[in-house]
Parts: sequence; structure tokens; C-alpha cells
Amino acid sequence: MCGIVGAAAQRNITPILVEGLKRLEYRGYDSAGIAVVNKEKQMQIRKALGKVVNLEQKLHDSPIKGGVGIAHTRWATHGVPSELNAHPHYCSTEKVAVVHNGIIENYSELRLRLAEKGIEFKSDTDTEVVAHLVRDYLDQGCDLLSAVQKATDDCEGAYGIACVHADEPDRIVVARSGSPLVIGVGIEENFVASDQLALRQVTDRFIFLEEGDTAEITQSSYRIFDVDDNPVRRQVVQLTDGVESADRGQYRHYMLKEIHEQPQVIKNTLTGRLGKNKVLEEAFGTNAKEIFQQVESVQIVACGTSYHAGLVAKYWLEDWGGLPCHVEVASEFRYRRTVIPKNCLFVTISQSGETADTLAALRGAKEKHGYLASLAICNVANSSLVRESDLVLMTQAGPEIGVASTKAFTTQLTALQMLAIVLGRRHGVDAEAEAEMVEALHRLPQYCEEALALDSIIEKTSEAFAEKHHALFLGRGVEFPIALEGALKLKEISYIHAEAYPAGELKHGPLALVDSDMPVVAVAPNDELLEKLKSNLEVVQARGGKLFVFADKQAGFENDSETTVINLPHVPDTIAPIIYTLPLQLLSYHVAVLKGTDVDQPRNLAKSVTVE
Repeated sequence: MCGIVGAAAQRNITPILVEGLKRLEYRGYDSAGIAVVNKEKQMQIRKALGKVVNLEQKLHDSPIKGGVGIAHTRWATHGVPSELNAHPHYCSTEKVAVVHNGIIENYSELRLRLAEKGIEFKSDTDTEVVAHLVRDYLDQGCDLLSAVQKATDDCEGAYGIACVHADEPDRIVVARSGSPLVIGVGIEENFVASDQLALRQVTDRFIFLEEGDTAEITQSSYRIFDVDDNPVRRQVVQLTDGVESADRGQYRHYMLKEIHEQPQVIKNTLTGRLGKNKVLEEAFGTNAKEIFQQVESVQIVACGTSYHAGLVAKYWLEDWGGLPCHVEVASEFRYRRTVIPKNCLFVTISQSGETADTLAALRGAKEKHGYLASLAICNVANSSLVRESDLVLMTQAGPEIGVASTKAFTTQLTALQMLAIVLGRRHGVDAEAEAEMVEALHRLPQYCEEALALDSIIEKTSEAFAEKHHALFLGRGVEFPIALEGALKLKEISYIHAEAYPAGELKHGPLALVDSDMPVVAVAPNDELLEKLKSNLEVVQARGGKLFVFADKQAGFENDSETTVINLPHVPDTIAPIIYTLPLQLLSYHVAVLKGTDVDQPRNLAKSVTVE
């Protein structure tokens, strides 16, 4: 969940490391730090509490230079955010420095073992034990590579580690287990990072380390070893997408930019996957047709926003194709005994492809050997989830920097709808119905543009939420997960406590919360459940609740003193969940701006959750 950057070059690498940290700050921003080794074999370390800009100021006041170094931006798991707990961590001689993503689960036992040797700890983190372990093996005669290999053999849990040693000032050693690392290949210089985005300013060639790999990186070479410490070769992948998508451009925040990118990225998701009247199932993989022919049920596993996407897909899969579908939060699924239905397709959804619980669920499912096949819906090519799944559909959303997911969610929904169609055609979706659905998908980017045109109206509406502390979101049928997602967005970035319920559940408890100070947001497309929803909302009005209804313009809602109606374009029912997501994203964004919160980097959260 934190960010790692490292570099080995002939030039001063401090600016490269700092720029990499800025690009990874969405992954963690409790503290930041850097360790650089110079030609005189001196370890230079600087740390700062808070964001990378604070580290930059320290480096301005007290510069460091060198050709080899590592850096880190942290999201705290062990120990409060502080300079003492910030990475890099170092050994007692200050000659070994380590940065680490993940969690060392047995760090308490390791700490006790090292303490018995007289080693004193300065921080509250699990990471510090790695620095002392490496130093201990160096003292036993190991070089840096073998010391890191032996130290990580002692560690249990998930980690991405980068280590430097003042006495070996030309190299970085890295290790990966459960937390992603990538080597960036340059010309007479090489790099490492937890996300290739951190290195796009210096290279477009990358090696994605496999589970259990360690590697030694110098300015002129790199060596990679597998889980058994045998030397291996890994493919060098050249990325061709531009880096401009990582810039805010004309927008005040990344989140707003990414909201407005949705018409284009949805078009990207659909490109090459839709014929005139059908979904091209070959887009899911060369053997997709053979696998899909056997599917009799679907198990979806995901976390957070991706879980909400899975809940929407459940409605589509069961309604259109009659396929039983179970959706479960990955952190729950991976720890319970499950019954595997016959010919069940195991579907994982993740923006990053490195979400720890989702990845562990996939690996556990594969170990059971009971699922027909695995399919990943993901936004990051070469991620662990993509590499370890049988079938893949990339969402093509581009880099998503804002912590609160927007375009990743709607492209996930778009991809899942294509999956529901290709599976449904084998279980009840005829050619005419598929043609209608595909026509709606072709028009989806245009409908998104129309929904986003309501931005100024929603901005005005957001003023009613600025001083509120709680909100309810309501939806029926397939719109209930969209209400869940709307509530999640509001709480994530504005810190307003928000909950979502099926509208029919109001009388079973939530209605007790409704009063004139409780805004109630309703999602109201013109579908078969509209009249039921209207009856539910009348109950809210009768209790003095303030209604904010995002409604189909043909749904018949009218503004009054207690009801604010935002009219959306009339759209086909099949794509309504995607369209109704956009105004809820805008609402949460504008409320957060009014409240003055950090929209792109909300407190306590990080973008890529690579720990449990």
C-alpha cells in the first residue's frame, strides 16, 4: 500500500527518487523518506512526516547526492505516522537501509530474536527487523544479495523490499513476495519501483518480478533469482501509453479529471470488443469460448468499489442469463470454507491487480482445483492478478490517481456487462436482445457526456450537504449497489457518514434516522421498480426528510420545498447503473471541495491496498 522507488545510475539520483515518490504519493502519504549512498560509501538518509513536499523541503535545506538510492512514501500499518517510523529504516551501524511494502507477520518473533543479540530498535515498525536481519547476515560473511535472500527467508507475510548497503555502494537488492515490484531498464542506469508509473519519466522498459523473486540491480546490469534462488530471465516489456494521463491538466483535482475522462475511457474499454450487434468474446482470451461454453455459475470476489461492481454484475448475470452468481468481499471469502458449484467461473475484480485480499482469494481458489477457470477484470497489465488468471479483460481506464475510484468503477461495470452478455447468450439472451444491449453500449459514452453536463447543477445541489454529518442513499434492484457506491464516495472524500439501503428496507430500521437534518439521496431510473421507489420516498417525505432524487427525466418527479430533483437523460435500463454512477461521483466531489478536505488523498486511505 506504500510506494517504493530505487535507482542506480552514474548521475545524481535524488531528483529521480523524489519525482518517483510524487507519482506514488497516491499509495501512501503519512510520511516519506530517502536513502542515498555516495561514492565515499556514506549512507545519507532524510525523512519527513506528511507528504513528499515536506521531504523536498528537507532536501532543499540539507541536500544529498549519490548514484544509488531508495525512497519510500508510507501508509502506516505498524506504528503511528512519525519520522521515527518513516522509511527507510536502517541498522544500528547506519550502513544498511531498507524500504518495505507489506506486512512482516512474524516480526515480533524476529524482533525478540534480534534483541537477544543486543540489537536495539528505534521504531515501532515491522520493517526495521529486516534492516537488522540483513546486517546480521552481513556480519556472518554474506554479501548484500545473499544477506537479503536469507533475511527474507526468515520473514513470513507479504513484502516488497529494496535494500542498499554503504559498503556495496553500486547496487540495490530487492525481494518480492505478495507485494509488487518492477525493474525499470534504462541505458547505463536501472531502476526499481512498486509501480511502473513512478518510473515513466526515466524509462518505458520494465521487468515485472514474479512471486518469490529477488534481484540485484546496478547501473549497468541486473540479475534476477527465483524463489529457490536460481538465476532466471524475465521478459522485458515496453510500455507505449503516454504519461500525460498522470497529469491533472486543466482540472483542480485528479478525481475531477478522472470523472470527466469516463466517456473516453469507457469508449476505450469497448473498442475492439463490440461488433455491430454482438460482443466479441474472443476479447476475453483465445480459449474463452471453450471455457464460457461450460460455465454454469459464477463466483465474484472483490473489495471496496470493485465489490460494488460485482454486485451490479450479479443482477445482470442472473436476470439476463439465469446464471447463479455469488458475490463476496475478498477478505471474507479467503478465510472461510466455501462450497464450489459445478462448472463455476471464478471472477476477480481489481483496479490495481495487486489488491492483497483479492489476489489471495484467487490463489486459494486455484489451490482448491474446483473452479472451472479464473477471469480477472483489471486495469493494470502485467499485474499479479492478470498474470495469474486464466482469462483477462483489461478495463483500459488508464492510470487512476485519485484514491476514490471513479473511472475504474465505470469501466469495470462496462467490462462486466460484456461478460454478462457473452455468458447470457448461452442461457437465454437471444440475438435480438443482445443486439439491443450492444446498441446501448455503443451509445454509452454519449450518454455519459450528457450526465456529466449536469456538473454545474450538481455543484449547486452540493451546498445542501456542506454542513451535514450524515446521509442516506437509496436504490432498488440493480441501483442498490449504485447507492452503495454513492455512499462510499461521499464518506471517502468528504468524511460525511453515509450509508446505503435498498429503499424497501426503510421501514425495517433506517427510517428511524430520517428527519429534516438527514439528506436522503435516491437513484430513480424509469424502470419497473419506479413506482415502488416512489412509495418508499413518500415515507421519507412524510417524516420531514429532505430528498435529493437523481431521476430519469421521464420518471415524473417534481421539485418542491422538500425535494430536489436532478433530471438525467432517459437511457436504456441495461446501462442505467453506469450512467447513474456519474452524478453521484460529482456530488461527492463538490461536497468534499466545499468542506475543504483533501479530495485526491483522503485521510487514512491509500490507492492500492496491498496488505490485509
